[in-house]
Amino acid sequence: MIATLLDGLTILLLAIGCFFVFLGSFALVKMTGFFHRIHGPTKGSTLGVGCILLASIVYHTVYGSGLHPRELLITVFLFLTAPVAAHLMSRAALSLMEGRPTDPSTIPDPEGHIRDDADERAAERAGERDDG
Repeated sequence: MIATLLDGLTILLLAIGCFFVFLGSFALVKMTGFFHRIHGPTKGSTLGVGCILLASIVYHTVYGSGLHPRELLITVFLFLTAPVAAHLMSRAALSLMEGRPTDPSTIPDPEGHIRDDADERAAERAGERDDG
C-alpha cells in the first residue's frame, strides 16, 4: 500500500517536473526579447529539475540503497546557481544597452518593472503618423 502511494508520488513529481521543463523550453522559443526569454527557462528549469530530483530522492530512498546526498547536493546547487546566473545575464544585458536609443516602453526601469503604458504610446505614435 505504501509502495503504491510512493510510486504515485514519484510519477506525479516526474510529470510536474517534465511539464515545467517543457514550459521553460517553450518560453525560450516563443518569447520575443532577451529579458522575456531569460525568465521562462530559469523558472522552468529550477522548478522542473527540482521536482525530478525530488522524485529521484523518493525512488532511491524506497527502492535503492537509501538516501544519498548526491540528489540533495544537485538540488541545492541548482537552486543557488540558476537564479544567480539569470540575474547576472540580465545585468550584463542592461549594461550593454546603456547609452543606446531604445523605446522606453520596452525596457525595464531600474526597479525591474516594465512600463505598462506601451499600448497608449503605440496608439499615440500611430495617430501622429496618420496626421503627418
